[in-house]
Amino acid sequence: MSVPLDLAGGPPIDCDLHPALPGCMALLPHLDAHWREVITNRGLDDLDLALFPRGAPLTARRDWRPQQGLPGGSLEALRREALDPFGTGIGICNPLFGAPALHNADLAAALCRAANDWMVTNWLEPEPRLRAGILVPVENPELAVEEIERRASDPRFVQVLLFGAAETLYGRRVNWPIYAAAERHGLPIALHTGSAARNAPTALGWPTYLIEDHVAFAQTFQSQLLSLIGEGVFTKFPRLKVVLLESGFGWVPNFLWRGVKMWRAMRKEIPWVDRSPAEIFRECVRISIQPADAPTDAEGMEALLEMIGCDDLLLFATDYPHARFEGTAALPPALPARLHARVLRENALATYPRLSSPDARGAAAPEALKRPASI
Repeated sequence: MSVPLDLAGGPPIDCDLHPALPGCMALLPHLDAHWREVITNRGLDDLDLALFPRGAPLTARRDWRPQQGLPGGSLEALRREALDPFGTGIGICNPLFGAPALHNADLAAALCRAANDWMVTNWLEPEPRLRAGILVPVENPELAVEEIERRASDPRFVQVLLFGAAETLYGRRVNWPIYAAAERHGLPIALHTGSAARNAPTALGWPTYLIEDHVAFAQTFQSQLLSLIGEGVFTKFPRLKVVLLESGFGWVPNFLWRGVKMWRAMRKEIPWVDRSPAEIFRECVRISIQPADAPTDAEGMEALLEMIGCDDLLLFATDYPHARFEGTAALPPALPARLHARVLRENALATYPRLSSPDARGAAAPEALKRPASI
């Protein structure tokens, strides 16, 4: 069932697009002589953060899978398949590139810098509707902050992009300089499904099959949220927003219920958490709409949303080019009409301050921003 996108409130803001970075060799023009030599001599090229095998159906929708090359591998394809059909006014690019997973922190930092520069040259400059997340070497917070500071002056970079799983839980205080820099520059922290694969994705070890890994990753997001809340990140950085990308949201009610219950029993251990985890979650956390692991009937969806208790939570996303829906049916069919404008645009504007800045507005494609039609 296709739900028309009502664009009366303005063009949608797509918070999760995945332009494909073809490999390290494509970054050579953006690297200095030393790192060009390292990449070339080692033959280091493919660092695609494959969430599933490239041939798996989830990797790309059939009509978004090119005969040659990677899905999402060209700007023309992204325009034709992800921007124009949805009337998108602004799309946020989150390249799934594995540089942050490297053990060599200096190499990781160099490749993250180059990937961000590649994003500017190949995507942001030729297409004014696009924005991007800042890819950072998260395993070295000092180098991560350097990259945030380097790119923060460009209003087209609207968030800091991290894997959902890393060497340590993100609430640990060694990571706090990253949050301080992000908050200072008005940049949300985006946690995207993905891992450096140094730790098992389940509490009981490594799974055997793709479905186990894919379904269990919701546990990873919950663990990161508990760490951020329990360690006091949102108390220390009250203006910080955290965006979960490709996390789903059907698990949220149980997470909030159990988190609040245990906080009431154990709050003396963490006195800096001075309000309910549910209140912190609703104020500080946002989630992309795809994949929509939610009821398909109106009554069930309303019950889920009532338990979550936050109309500001969900952000529009196609998750292009991953296979999540057919046609332009990016909104869950049971999503109440009262939330469409919020999900399509308003929640993103409230989450990403840079999308409303004069510089960012000036960078948007005029024709796309004026498009009034419904799809």
